Amino acid sequence: MIIGTVSENKELEKRISITPEIAKKYISNGFEVMIEKDLATHLGIPDKEFLEEGCKIDSRENVLNKSNIILQLNLPDEKSTNILNENKILIGNFNSSLNKEVIAKISNKNINVFSMELLPRITRAQSMDILSSQANLAGYKAVLDSFAMFKKAIPMMMTAAGTISAAKVLVVGAGVAGLQAIATAKRMGAIVFATDVRLASKEQVESLGGKFLVVEGAENLETEGGYAKEATEEFKKKQEELLAETLKKIDVVICTALIPGKKAPKIIQENMIKNMKPGSVIYDLAASQGGNAAFTEADKIIEKNGVTIVGESTILNKLPTSASNLYAKNLFNFVLNLYDKDNKKININLEDEIVSKTLVK
Repeated sequence: MIIGTVSENKELEKRISITPEIAKKYISNGFEVMIEKDLATHLGIPDKEFLEEGCKIDSRENVLNKSNIILQLNLPDEKSTNILNENKILIGNFNSSLNKEVIAKISNKNINVFSMELLPRITRAQSMDILSSQANLAGYKAVLDSFAMFKKAIPMMMTAAGTISAAKVLVVGAGVAGLQAIATAKRMGAIVFATDVRLASKEQVESLGGKFLVVEGAENLETEGGYAKEATEEFKKKQEELLAETLKKIDVVICTALIPGKKAPKIIQENMIKNMKPGSVIYDLAASQGGNAAFTEADKIIEKNGVTIVGESTILNKLPTSASNLYAKNLFNFVLNLYDKDNKKININLEDEIVSKTLVK
C-alpha cells in the first residue's frame, strides 16, 4: 500500500501533507511512502531527510500513478487530475461545497475523495481535525501580525515618565482561532473582549481572561456539530448596537467568524469603522469568505478614516512548517482510521461517521 504526495503550487500554498517524522510513522505501520522531488526544500527540509526515513522520491507523474492513497492540501490541478488513474483514494482540504464539479470529475474515475473540512466534531475525530489545528495557529499569528502593525505598546507600562495604558482588543468569533487569539493577546498584556453567537463560548472566553460581550436576549446559535449558524435579524441588530459602542474604545480587532459553506457574516459595519479611533487595526481572518468587516478585501491592506483593515486569506503560509507538522499528523490519524492493519488494506466503512461524512459523493 503506497501513500504519496506531490508539491502544491508554492505561490499559493507553502504547507506540505507528509513530513519526515510522519513518513516514518506510515512506514512503521506497513505503508510505502513516495514523494515528489524537492517537496519540502522551501521549508528547509531536504530530500535527504525523507530518504533517511525510508521514503522513495520520484517524478510527479510517477507518484500520482503509483500511489494508492494521495495526500494533498488542495485539489490537484487539471494536468495532475488527468494523470490520476482508477481505484485511488485522494485526501485533503478540498472546500467541497465550492469545488463540486472538479471533485465530481475525479470521483467519476472511481477515485474516493475525502475532504477533511467535513470531519464531524466528535471526540473520536479530534486528532484528525484539520480545521482546529490550523485555526489555532491562525489565531496566534493574527495577534502577532496585528500587534506588529499597531503603533503603540500592548501591555500597560508604568514608568518614571508616566503610565502607558494597555491596548484593548476585540476578538470577533470565539471558535478555535478566536480562543487562541484571546489567549495570545492576554499573554501579551492586552485587555481582551470577545463576541460570538454561541452562548457556550462565554465560559471559554472568560476562562482565558477575556470579557464576553453578551447581546441582550440572545439565543444560542450553535449547530449540533458545534459550529456557528446564521444569526436572526433581531440578533444582528442588537449585536450591531453593542459593537458600535464597544468599538469606540477598541485598538485592535481580530475577526475570525465563519459559517461553514457560506459567506462570512458582515459584523463590523462601515459606520462602526468611522467611529473607531484613528490608528486602530482590524485584522480579518475571514477575508477569503468575504470578511467580517466592511471594506475587507482578500490579501489587501486598506486604510479607512485612519483605521487599517487587513484582509488575510493565506496566514498559514507565514507559519508553514508548524502548520505542515500539525496537518500531516491529522491526515496520518485519518488514514489509520481507514486502514485494516491485519489485512493490509483500506476499509471504507460507511457505518463509521468519520468516513461517511468526509467522503464526497
